[in-house]
Amino acid sequence: MAEPLKTISNGREIELPSTIPGIRAALPEHRRAEFDRAVNEADVHEIHGVLRHWILELAEDESERAITARLRERERRVA
Repeated sequence: MAEPLKTISNGREIELPSTIPGIRAALPEHRRAEFDRAVNEADVHEIHGVLRHWILELAEDESERAITARLRERERRVA
């Protein structure tokens, strides 16, 4: 059985899933289809980055999500 990952976010220790099914189950229902698509489209060279992205999303709290959303919007406007 895979050991969960542990990290510190905003001064609190949190456990994060370390398997594809675990990450998917931890996501809100409305994010799972996007996760499935990203995992299924990733090749062997990209899969680590894709999984890292989704794990980090699980580690964010609401204030961090707002910052991330603003950064993504800024990136879209620049691109």
